[in-house]
Amino acid sequence: SCGATQLCNCSSLDLDFIPSGLTGKIIVLNLAHNKIKHVRSQDLQQTVNLRVLLLQSNEISSIDEDSFCSLGKLELLDLSNNSLAHLSPAWFGQLSSLQHLHLQGNFYRDLGESSPFSSLRNLTSLHLGSLWFSTIRQRNFEGIELLDNLWIDGGNLSHYELGSLKSIQKISHMVISIRSIKIFSAIVRDLLPSVTWLEVREIALSKPAEMPLLRVLSSSLTKKITFKHTLLTDATVPEMVSILEDTPKLVEVELINCRLLGTGQWEMEIQANRSETLRVLTIEKLSIEKFYLFTDMKGVESLLSLFTNITVVNTKVFLVPCSLSRHLRSLEYLDLSANLLGDQSLRHSACQGGWPSLQTLNLSQNSLSDLEMTGRSLSHLSKLTLLDISQNNFGDIPDVCEWPKSLKYLNLSSTQIPKVTTCIPPTLEVLDVSANKLKEFGLQLPFLKVLYLTKNQLKALPGAAPIPNLVAMSIRRNKLNSFSREEFESFKKMELLDASDNNFICSCEFLSFVHHQARIAQVLVGWPEHYVCDSPLAVRGAQVGAVHLSLMECHRSLVVSLICVLVFLLILVLVAVGYKYHVVWYLRMTWAWLQAKRKPKRAPAKDICYDAFVSYSENDSEWVENIMVRELEQACPPFRLCLHKRDFVPGKWIVDNIIDSIEKSHKTLFVLSEHFVQSEWCKYELDFSHFRLFDENNDAAILVLLEPIQSKAIPKRFCKLRKIMNTKTYLEWPLEEEQQERFWFNLKVALKS
Repeated sequence: SCGATQLCNCSSLDLDFIPSGLTGKIIVLNLAHNKIKHVRSQDLQQTVNLRVLLLQSNEISSIDEDSFCSLGKLELLDLSNNSLAHLSPAWFGQLSSLQHLHLQGNFYRDLGESSPFSSLRNLTSLHLGSLWFSTIRQRNFEGIELLDNLWIDGGNLSHYELGSLKSIQKISHMVISIRSIKIFSAIVRDLLPSVTWLEVREIALSKPAEMPLLRVLSSSLTKKITFKHTLLTDATVPEMVSILEDTPKLVEVELINCRLLGTGQWEMEIQANRSETLRVLTIEKLSIEKFYLFTDMKGVESLLSLFTNITVVNTKVFLVPCSLSRHLRSLEYLDLSANLLGDQSLRHSACQGGWPSLQTLNLSQNSLSDLEMTGRSLSHLSKLTLLDISQNNFGDIPDVCEWPKSLKYLNLSSTQIPKVTTCIPPTLEVLDVSANKLKEFGLQLPFLKVLYLTKNQLKALPGAAPIPNLVAMSIRRNKLNSFSREEFESFKKMELLDASDNNFICSCEFLSFVHHQARIAQVLVGWPEHYVCDSPLAVRGAQVGAVHLSLMECHRSLVVSLICVLVFLLILVLVAVGYKYHVVWYLRMTWAWLQAKRKPKRAPAKDICYDAFVSYSENDSEWVENIMVRELEQACPPFRLCLHKRDFVPGKWIVDNIIDSIEKSHKTLFVLSEHFVQSEWCKYELDFSHFRLFDENNDAAILVLLEPIQSKAIPKRFCKLRKIMNTKTYLEWPLEEEQQERFWFNLKVALKS
């Protein structure tokens, strides 16, 4: 796993201990996902240059105090998801270079009486806590002054001593999973001046009586607050909004995977001073059970007038009230992707006077279907420069549309449009029509600089004359097989052409032409790496003589045709071999075996209905039905025979009839003749009998030779039947009348045995 490399990967090897022989060459040691239970003093003694040690997801319950003493250069230590019941300061005493420490998911309930981290002066990232973590004491974080990331899993945190986190002067990003609002309030009080981004998870803001405890947030200097997996109600939203609006330095608020119980009918009026700093609001996957009853949000309209960036994604938004849109006077960026906006609701949402400063609008993955109406609804947005309406189902595209005159970037990918028309605004600089069904592109777009045509059905490059300023084009995954020097050189300003994943036909002329485009910065054609001079896929400045084309790469059609011919010949050979060696017979026998497996090998006595099942050829029916049946069924006592003509169940599959009749008979009587050997169904009856009767080594089969027949006429695959024939253990029908009486006597004795 290590060899001579500096990276040693021993993860997921079911190791019970840290392997010996680790040397000072190793910089990264991955022992994650094993079954290590104990870290010994000598295990890591030689790894003095180790920078990264991954021990997560083991079963570690004990660590010798000097196990890490030689790891003075260690920068990352991951002990998460183990079985540590306590943390020892001695473990970390010599880790002066440690920057990242992961201790979450263990069994410890607290961090001890003092700080386990006092010697970690370079620590920038700390992750701790678990389901059992319940107590934080005052001295637990002594020695830590600056952290980029502090993550505390405190879902069951029940005791927090005031001042415990006060020693940390600055935390760039703090994530805390917590359920107790009282404990959370105490933690925030200690972190008022130090946290830049506060992320709260798993908290339930559902009781109005507890909301005053969060008023402490309005005194913090945090610039961004994120709520994840948080529960809100109509009763608590007004107070929460008021607290956030009063937070003096707050710029951004996020709600991700949260849940709102209510319909916007706030139980108290929102009374808040409009924040002079809050500019960004992000709501992702907010669950509102009765979203269709949600009100028009008049209570918060006045608070949103200074917002410049709003994202509401995957939240089942089907309408933005016109009055709210008009209050968003400062809004420059709006993302409403993955919602339920339709053509009519967009027209109402983007009403006259709404979103007057909007520059970027994302409406992808909604329910828009009329491209002309979409353009007309947005045409009054005089500052709109970027519009993303991808992954809507427009289908048809009209010839004329009305768009904002300022529009420069348009994304129409995955919109089911079959062609491009003059509906596309001529002011564009960037156009994305990927993943449609375009077969040609010939629009006049004089300002276009970047064009995305990936995943269409184009067989040739677009003409250069209508798009004279094109700098970059992606035409991946189309049906191009070549392009000429003239086509290529007509793009005077082209710097990047990505034409990979097409069906290019390799030729020396084409290859030489592409390789010697010194003027072009990069041409991507998707050939293998050995075609390339200086980087994968980038074809530039290579010598044609240095390129080696394989047979498959240059003659793909020929190779595919040859493979098809070989496969066809192989199938013919298999059919011939199968016929010669009776493969069909073996398949039929297997099916008979599967049928038989569903039933007991021997039918119960009460199910035996016949003395014998008679298998014979239709050409021998006169002898069987007029002579043998009369002789046996009129005997005293009479024998009961099963004949297919008389006793098979009508409508039942013939194979099932044969199997059932043999199983419900004491004996199976085969009337052998040349006709029998040639009969298909007689062969099948013999097949099953061979499997069912002979292979069980019993005497349930009786052979009657109606006419002389050579044993070699019996198929060779019936080896036991041929053996019986060779040993004369069968009854032969005599032509002389005086010997026929003895024949009937012997047959009756055989049937009774």
